[in-house]
Amino acid sequence: MNLVTEFYLDHSTPDLKPVEKTNDSLLWCEVEKYLNATLNEVAKATRMEDLCCTLYDMLASVKSGDELQDELFELLGPDGLELIEKLLQNRITIVDRFLNSSNDHKFQALQDSCKKILGENAKPNYGCQVTIQSEQEKQLMKQYRREEKRIARREKKAGEDGEIAGEGPLCFDPKELRLHREQALMNARSVPILSRQRDTDVEKIRYPHVYDSQAEAMKTSAFIAGAKMILPEGIQRENNKMYEEVKIPYSEPMPIGFEEKPVYIQDLDEIGQLAFKGMRRLNRIQSIVFETAYNTNENMLICAPTGAGKTNIAMLTVLHEIRQHFQQGVIKKNEFKIVYVAPMKALAAEMTNYFSKRLEPLGIVVKELTGDMQLSKNEILRTQMLVTTPEKWDVVTRKSVGDVALSQIVKLLILDEVHLLHEDRGPVLESIVARTLRQVESTQSMIRILGLSATLPNYLDVATFLHVNPCIGLFYFDGRFRPVPLGQTFLGVKSANKVQQLNNMDEVCYESVLKQVKAGHQVMVFVHARNATVRTAMSLIERAKNNGQISYFLPTQGPEYGHAEKQVQKSRNKQVRELFPDGFSIHHAGMLRQDRNLVESLFSNGHIKVLVCTATLAWGVNLPAHAVIIKGTQIYAAKRGSFVDLGILDVMQIFGRAGRPQFDKFGEGIIITTHDKLSHYLTLLTQQNPIESQFLESLADNLNAEIALGTVTNVEEAVKWISYTYLYVRMRANPLVYGISHKAYQIDPTLAKHREQLVIEVGRKLDKARMIRFEERTGYFSSTDLGRTASHYYIKYNTIETFNELFDAHKTESDIFAIVSKAEEFDQIKVREEEIEELDALLNNFCELSAPGGVENSYGKINILLQTYISRGEMDSFSLISDSAYVAQNAARIVRALFEIALRKRWPAMTYRLLNLSKVIDKRLWGWTSPLRQFSVLPPHILTRLEEKNLTVDKLKDMRKDEIGHILHHVNIGLKVKQCVHQIPSVTMEASIQPITRTVLRVTLSICPDFTWNDQVHGTVGEPWWIWVEDPTNDHIYHSEYFLVLKKQVISKEAQLLVFTIPIFEPLPSQYYIRAVSDRWLGAEAVCIINFQHLILPERHPPHTELLDLQPLPVTALGCEAYEALYNFSHFNPVQTQIFHTLYHTDCNVLLGAPTGSGKTVAAELAIFRVFNKYPTSKAVYIAPLKALVRERMDDWKVRIEEKLGKKVIELTGDVTPDMKSIAKADLIVTTPEKWDGVSRSWQNRNYVKQVTILIIDEIHLLGEERGPVLEVIVSRTNFISSHTEKPVRIVGLSTALANARDLADWLNIRQMGLFNFRPSVRPVPLEVHIQGFPGQHYCPRMASMNKPTFQAIRSHSPAKPVLIFVSSRRQTRLTALELIAFLATEEDPKQWLNMDEREMENIIGTIRDSNLKLTLAFGIGMHHAGLHERDRKTVEELFVNCKVQVLIATSTLAWGVNFPAHLVIIKGTEYYDGKTRRYVDFPITDVLQMMGRAGRPQFDDQGKAVILVHDIKKDFYKKFLYEPFPVESSLLGVLADHLNAEIAGGTITSKQDAMDYITWTYFFRRLIMNP
Repeated sequence: MNLVTEFYLDHSTPDLKPVEKTNDSLLWCEVEKYLNATLNEVAKATRMEDLCCTLYDMLASVKSGDELQDELFELLGPDGLELIEKLLQNRITIVDRFLNSSNDHKFQALQDSCKKILGENAKPNYGCQVTIQSEQEKQLMKQYRREEKRIARREKKAGEDGEIAGEGPLCFDPKELRLHREQALMNARSVPILSRQRDTDVEKIRYPHVYDSQAEAMKTSAFIAGAKMILPEGIQRENNKMYEEVKIPYSEPMPIGFEEKPVYIQDLDEIGQLAFKGMRRLNRIQSIVFETAYNTNENMLICAPTGAGKTNIAMLTVLHEIRQHFQQGVIKKNEFKIVYVAPMKALAAEMTNYFSKRLEPLGIVVKELTGDMQLSKNEILRTQMLVTTPEKWDVVTRKSVGDVALSQIVKLLILDEVHLLHEDRGPVLESIVARTLRQVESTQSMIRILGLSATLPNYLDVATFLHVNPCIGLFYFDGRFRPVPLGQTFLGVKSANKVQQLNNMDEVCYESVLKQVKAGHQVMVFVHARNATVRTAMSLIERAKNNGQISYFLPTQGPEYGHAEKQVQKSRNKQVRELFPDGFSIHHAGMLRQDRNLVESLFSNGHIKVLVCTATLAWGVNLPAHAVIIKGTQIYAAKRGSFVDLGILDVMQIFGRAGRPQFDKFGEGIIITTHDKLSHYLTLLTQQNPIESQFLESLADNLNAEIALGTVTNVEEAVKWISYTYLYVRMRANPLVYGISHKAYQIDPTLAKHREQLVIEVGRKLDKARMIRFEERTGYFSSTDLGRTASHYYIKYNTIETFNELFDAHKTESDIFAIVSKAEEFDQIKVREEEIEELDALLNNFCELSAPGGVENSYGKINILLQTYISRGEMDSFSLISDSAYVAQNAARIVRALFEIALRKRWPAMTYRLLNLSKVIDKRLWGWTSPLRQFSVLPPHILTRLEEKNLTVDKLKDMRKDEIGHILHHVNIGLKVKQCVHQIPSVTMEASIQPITRTVLRVTLSICPDFTWNDQVHGTVGEPWWIWVEDPTNDHIYHSEYFLVLKKQVISKEAQLLVFTIPIFEPLPSQYYIRAVSDRWLGAEAVCIINFQHLILPERHPPHTELLDLQPLPVTALGCEAYEALYNFSHFNPVQTQIFHTLYHTDCNVLLGAPTGSGKTVAAELAIFRVFNKYPTSKAVYIAPLKALVRERMDDWKVRIEEKLGKKVIELTGDVTPDMKSIAKADLIVTTPEKWDGVSRSWQNRNYVKQVTILIIDEIHLLGEERGPVLEVIVSRTNFISSHTEKPVRIVGLSTALANARDLADWLNIRQMGLFNFRPSVRPVPLEVHIQGFPGQHYCPRMASMNKPTFQAIRSHSPAKPVLIFVSSRRQTRLTALELIAFLATEEDPKQWLNMDEREMENIIGTIRDSNLKLTLAFGIGMHHAGLHERDRKTVEELFVNCKVQVLIATSTLAWGVNFPAHLVIIKGTEYYDGKTRRYVDFPITDVLQMMGRAGRPQFDDQGKAVILVHDIKKDFYKKFLYEPFPVESSLLGVLADHLNAEIAGGTITSKQDAMDYITWTYFFRRLIMNP
């Protein structure tokens, strides 16, 4: 240390130095002295020159004194201490002196001497791995290489600057060198990290926060077996016949740099002080990263040894995030979520506790979200910080839509233990990060990523992968930063004989333990199996007693000891009680929680000298000891089913527990392994292997997940997606490992070709397994049900292949178990000799079904374990217990997935079986046991008795509690049983059916809950049920849905209605079943039978009117110039041509059924013109169903009929009520049904009603909707009036294509002549319809999952023509628009839908009031809904009609109200929220047809496109109806009373007979006869 101080003293007063000494020769003299002392003459000459250069160069660098001191010491060795001192003292003068001397010949000299050496040593460089070089030669070569690199770099620079490179000898100019050095640092900031000169750059760039002594040493390393292998200095080896020992002493902590200042908590703001309550200051590492973590938004990667306080760094970033949402003293809690991903559940629990405690004062809620701890949606919403495991978070984000709000408000993602990247679970981390990064880019949202990891060698790669800026966010701390330095000892036991080996290990272990205990330290011994803890403890005690050394281990007597002893004697654990008096104890996850807590507290209080434990202690609990010993490195992995080497992570974690920060100066970690593994652990712990990516193995699964999520839809997107993974970073850094030849890499440095190959290969595989559809020609991917199921349930690709092969509709329970046992998830489980006997016993005692494969095969073993688990069988051997837990966890998930697959394939028997099996596994009860076993409150003997007596739930429900008590010989239990029976969820169902057509049946199902609710048993939300309709004869499910019975409905016993449609076939089947099965409860199900015995189907419908092949009529056929002038076309279209004569030249009633967009308005005008021609005094009435339509007609006819023809047109709606006079004068009245009904009710006293000669009803098919009865009454009344006044009123009905047009025509008394009912396909512009189904029970997430397909539909069907998107609510217009903008943002031209000058658009946007609309219009997307201001709406309409904006997102009202055709219509979801019944209801089919009718612009397009995105269970229904016309039923019955009342009040009806006559006039009467 004194060197440094001296240096600083001298540094401050350079002018006091006598000048004559510090001339050029100073360096020479000193070096000469040094060399004389160390070298012989020959070598001296060669070294003089270059050593001077080197030293000079080091002095001229920008390094601080201490760094230099280290480096010089490394270079010159212990003999050079004086030299170092001199050099450092005179550093400045030497450098200055040199800068003044002009040129230098030293480099030349250096070069020559190196050439000499190379000449002598010209051995082949490869072939033999060891080149023999003397120490000096090595130094020299190093020197030379450095110089060479420098020159090369300068030449490159010079070349770039346009100087003439390579002229004359290159000067060795320190000033310039300094400049270059700084230049290089500057460049390094801007250069992409992954540029090609990778290997050389690592040394070149010194990142500001990387403290890596290893990297410095790397440059001097020798090569051993191709890997850089260095052991720190000061190492001791000992080798005897039993074992070899390698001791690495603990490293001195890093000297504190003068610019480091600790951060005191009191200096933080209020939030920081609250969170770090009770701490005085941050430790060194935390202080170094503080600025970046606490005050910036940079992504960070922090590599630091275990126990260095990384958790608090995470805390700093959490606080930074909270501070960003802190306004006016309030934390806006609903604006952000923080996700902390921890690799193990135990760790997740610990972190949850830690963060909860710290953040409680701020009111931040921290919850754990893992396999053990499910959270409901509300809980997630109320939580600000989630602690989760990688797999769980992957699943949550895979269902992006389910928690779409969740993954979008995550603002900070903390990944703990990032070095897991190279373990089996690495790919999960990669896919999470890739998904997050892509989300950041596509939504332009800010998600900060913080990676925490143990020390790992290729930190740069990981930083690149996490998008960390290495100059700001990369922090690397090596072992010198451990809070307690660690000495490591490696012991390799030599014996090859297994038994001997174990014995020797125990012996070595005992020696190590004894040594520590003698020194008065506590020891933890880590073993790798629960039962090994006891064995080891016993063998240690035995050895101690045999050697008479037990006294060292005994606990110190004292008052506290007595207290502890009492506690121990209370413990139920026999081993803990027995071991304690000798000062030993054990700890593993199989012990009870309270025993574990007891042992932990005894150890930390020092009553236990030696604690033998499993690795869970290292991960889950923070218990340090002075020394830790890892005994044996073979660990049994249930995943792999065999013994594997203890992972480096576990070792690091365990070693992290060595050394107690308050008490010890250093800690000791001892690892005892077999001799052959010794070097393996040495390399690992001195960490020299870069971590590689394991992503390729699970590429198929991850690609499928992204496709199911909709984030990857074609090959090029997939290729882009791979570029976000760690795999890509490593593929470029180390192509050979990933099977890329060097040549291929040179040709294609971004590896685009290789990535494409990978994607296509995987795409084919997935396509073959039917998990996606992959069109090779276009490169498009689309997801299938199977793929989505696999992604949601985390099922591996190979497992799906197995299912495709083995799974069909007719498997029994035991077949299913056999199939599940063959899943790839269980590949790792192997059969071991020692287990066979026990498995056999399990097979005989607990297996209810046959287990094919038996005990010898792994799938047989899995089957046995699964059944034993369900039967709650006990197992002895530790490996079986852990296997069993693993099997049970995975099997539950796989069976659920199979259930969903069966449901999608519509196999009823199979679906039922699988749903039951999945409950069987969840509840660990066989299906045939009594359902009451699901209640833990009932004692087992009672349950057994219930089963013996064969008392079913139904029987029990009917019995009184005392009866039950008597039967069970236990009087008091009766009440309890009775309560439980009534708590088993059950429902009663009633179905009513009505045929809509001969092939479609509408079912109205009322479901009434029939059980008592108990929060302890049922939770607080609701009970989920699955409901499906099955046809037992054809073995098919026609409809299925998931259904939640809410708590409040159970308590109020209110029934819920489900309405759905199912197909029926002729001949009629005898019956269908509706089955309701509880999702959670065994034995909770209900069946309701739909009987077809007395079903009367509607009659067959007459055929459609054929469209005749007529010559189009010219407009001149009207025979009146004034009329002709109103049309801007020369000929009528085919439909108009065919009906022209009937409408214009006759007076008969007409019903025209034709698809939307076929020009029905013109037909109405023809009929009106006839009235103007023939009956100029009378009136025409046009009834349109919506005010919006009335407005549209008025705007049009005001101009065309009133102004140009001089006829009076009047609007009569709720908004506009003109006075009597103007009505009396009017020629044409445009009105709505309700208004006309009101007016015509008192027709006797209103003259103008009697003057009406024609009634035109537009959209008459709305008879079937809720407003239908009004239309029905109007028509009935009109017929009634005309029969009374003897003045015929002509009725013209206009509608879409109908199925039962004949009935409607009969009612309107239309003969064959006036009925025109064209097929739906007779459109002026042919229509192409695409229907896509989307899974998902919940509405909002399902809508969200439709956004990407919407965008793609626009891209593929109508990239440049106008598009209309219909959604169900104002909120959806906004959400859809914003999502589309997010997708546009990733395109080359985000404004591609805006077809006007942006500046013009800005002016228009200035006039808009709605803030969202301002944003969307800028991207060429309009929004249209009733909530907009009138003027905004008009602006949007105008922009869209004139094609200035290409996309218009509208609510369904627009379909009726305004006629804007578009080339492509997308209907996004066919349900809307009905406020009355508080649930989502389907749009009437007429609305859907109306929306589709807007596709195709008659003047511009030769075809229209409609894309309908629906809930997948309704897909078939829509397929049917969009092409089959729709029958119109009457809905008068419900409101008959109101209308009879009106007629009686109007005086039309005076007697019962009148009423009967009145009803015969209605349409209701017709349909009543036809379709009872």
